[in-house]
Amino acid sequence: MPIYEYCVREGMAGCEYCSRPFELMQRLSDPPLAACPKCGAPVQRLISAISIGYSKSGFDRRAREAGFTKLQRIGRGEYEKKY
Repeated sequence: MPIYEYCVREGMAGCEYCSRPFELMQRLSDPPLAACPKCGAPVQRLISAISIGYSKSGFDRRAREAGFTKLQRIGRGEYEKKY
């Protein structure tokens, strides 16, 4: 389920909870939150960056399997082949 960020609508007074952006986990099919769950002030959904996680070990394994070479710098102009 995605995590959405909400904040009190511009120009409106809100409580301590909604006066700063807060996160809410919702289903994609759920309608956007219309009011703060604490004080009832009107809120709006914010546009925020997505978070994509990946594992470096998994990335290295897939790169190695695909035939890529990884080099690590060991000195000025010197590199060591890792795979």
